[in-house]
Amino acid sequence: MNSNDIRQLQPHQLWENFYSLTQIPRPSGKKEAIGQFLENFGKTLGLETLRDEIGNILIRKPATPGMENRKPVILQAHMDMVPQKNSNISHNFETDPIHAFVDGDWVRAQETTLGADNGIGLAAALTVLQSDNIAHPALEVLVTVDEETGMYGAFGLKPNFLKGEILLNLDSEDEGELYIGCAGGLDADIRFSFREVPVPEGDVALKISLTGLKGGHSGVDIHLQRANANKLMFRFLKKAVAEYEARLAWVEGGNLRNAIPREAFALITVPADGVDDLIELVKDFETLFVEENQSVEDNIQLQVEQVKLPSGLIPEEIQDDLINGVTACPNGVFRFIPEVPDVVETSNNLAVVKSDGSSIQLRCLLRSSVESRKEELASMIESVFSLAGAHIDFSGGYPGWKPNLDSPILKVMSEVYEKQFGSKPKIKIIHAGLECGIIGMHYPDMDMISFGPTIRYPHSPDEKVNIASVEKFWNYLLATLQNIPEK
Repeated sequence: MNSNDIRQLQPHQLWENFYSLTQIPRPSGKKEAIGQFLENFGKTLGLETLRDEIGNILIRKPATPGMENRKPVILQAHMDMVPQKNSNISHNFETDPIHAFVDGDWVRAQETTLGADNGIGLAAALTVLQSDNIAHPALEVLVTVDEETGMYGAFGLKPNFLKGEILLNLDSEDEGELYIGCAGGLDADIRFSFREVPVPEGDVALKISLTGLKGGHSGVDIHLQRANANKLMFRFLKKAVAEYEARLAWVEGGNLRNAIPREAFALITVPADGVDDLIELVKDFETLFVEENQSVEDNIQLQVEQVKLPSGLIPEEIQDDLINGVTACPNGVFRFIPEVPDVVETSNNLAVVKSDGSSIQLRCLLRSSVESRKEELASMIESVFSLAGAHIDFSGGYPGWKPNLDSPILKVMSEVYEKQFGSKPKIKIIHAGLECGIIGMHYPDMDMISFGPTIRYPHSPDEKVNIASVEKFWNYLLATLQNIPEK
């Protein structure tokens, strides 16, 4: 093995299990292969292994000798990963393995998401199941489906499926932090319908490409104020349409509701004698975007190329309403928590824009730890796009996870961390959605906490996990299992 092989890392068995996960295509919505792998994993160990109607996997392991009187524990992770890649590489997330490698202090992937979210947490849970020398109480490992696209696995849990009293969610992304609360979410689906109209005589077609943005997780990274490719593209389009006689044939940007869009593309036509001016406009906007975002982005590229004419265009009235709606749509941080000013309370990610020749669909993911603020933001977005003549549906709403500072497992894990590492863990509320809020709906008496290793830039091809933090997270997990309180 070479030095880039992640299987050489410690803890050895955890990284072996994570490597196995990278070899199984597991984008959200494709649960067959990974579900079968997990089911076989549990049964091969001779453990009780269940699969519920929605595809969640539950593996039960009895308490180790001397731990039978401790409260039963659930280790919880999700099996899917976010499929994001740079447009310059060929990778099929439904068939191709992830090429993970060691890069200094980190593990990353070759221009795709790594799947450390939530593959590292899942690998840790599997490693506990495999071990014959780790002390733990009666254990359940719950692996949910399709967390990244709507937390459907958590929503589909049945009330009597789980027996544990304490749930350790292994899906947080900063070592040394214990999460006791999270934001809720809501999907907004927006549609403009139309019939194409002919291309004006004498027009030339140009493809506009906006690439090189960092993107990231729309909950974890939204406070970083990174550029949103959709918002930038429509800012350019508004100018091109208003002052350069441009007409819009199609536009697309982003592809996942919970990933900040990194790329956007548009096909426009302009009169032949306006091509040079439009090319200059592209150069001007590239310079503008680079200057405005230089503190958070380092590779913004806005490019133009002449292509063949499209079969038709979006009608001018729909085009203008679409551009005005996207331009006016709130995006990014809407409000910070006044009592905790470094934590985002409410945000929106204008995540996806997609054309199909007869409609344009947009998708937003709203997040808030305050239900009324989420409703306020939804009302604003509905108002904007209603004025623009679009059809709007809201769906997939899920609750936040209300913090419990008197949580018994919080007390135990705080004491264990300080004893093990000589410092106190940080107690946090996360703006990203965690399945704890939904699981808490089904199991209101469950004592829950979320923690994990340090992962940076999840939901983007820059995703990476810190190697030293994985070992620290693993040792902390083992010490926590040894110190679970008695029933």
